[in-house]
Amino acid sequence: MEFTRVAGQHPCPIKLYALSTCVWCRKTKALLNELGISYEYVDVDLLDAEEKERAEQEMARWNPACSFPTLVIGDERCIAGSQEDRIRELVRR
Repeated sequence: MEFTRVAGQHPCPIKLYALSTCVWCRKTKALLNELGISYEYVDVDLLDAEEKERAEQEMARWNPACSFPTLVIGDERCIAGSQEDRIRELVRR
């Protein structure tokens, strides 16, 4: 599965599992862009069946509900759903 990289600043890796048709996923991408944060994202709904299953398994480790968007920050933190205040707080660390 290939993630798309967005350039910016941030000391730890950020991965976003999103849907191409999800308004909340688009808002999360826009917020990260506005903050100038580097991140990688994958639109899970655009993957083939095998890659989609693999993405959902990875997501389930962080967010058992597999809801979108799922934002993984570093190796310890996860934000499920579009939570602007929490995203702003966590990416500042």
